[in-house]
Amino acid sequence: MTGGRHDISDTSRDPCPYIIVYDIGAAFCMGAIGGSIWHGFKGYRNSPRGDRFAGTIASVKSRAPVVGGGFAVWSGLFNAGDCTLVAIRGKEDSWNAIMAGAATGGILAARSGPQAIAVSAAFGGIILGIMEGVGAMLGRLSSDSYKPVAPVLDLPAAPAPAANSSAPEDSAAAPAPSAPPKRFFQ
Repeated sequence: MTGGRHDISDTSRDPCPYIIVYDIGAAFCMGAIGGSIWHGFKGYRNSPRGDRFAGTIASVKSRAPVVGGGFAVWSGLFNAGDCTLVAIRGKEDSWNAIMAGAATGGILAARSGPQAIAVSAAFGGIILGIMEGVGAMLGRLSSDSYKPVAPVLDLPAAPAPAANSSAPEDSAAAPAPSAPPKRFFQ
């Protein structure tokens, strides 16, 4: 990793054409599951008392695939933009995701006119910028827990030098002790 999300030579993730297809499928599943929950409650609430189960099922069947499709379209455009920027810039960092988010917002608002394109592109870039910033902050906070730490070794104390019984008590003629033994990590 070099300063951003991933280095271009990073092999821990799928290459670009495959990641686009994978993320489209994952986004459709997330949108369909979330849409099923949302529209299931909505269908239950808006149905008459005797038909609540049937209203729930009908609402989920008609609206959850639409929500899943919307998620899939957004994910496909975003990942295609991200992969294009990786190929053009030659590196993979947070700026690619921010620019791809802005482009995705602008493209999805293209039918509504230039002002809507500008607003949606700004919001897309801001939202992806916040997401990348939070991701980088969490990465830095959690990176301290992965730093290598030298083990603490309880080494036995060095034995005291043996007293020379033939030397006089003041030991003026005794040789000076050698340097202390080196510890494991010094």
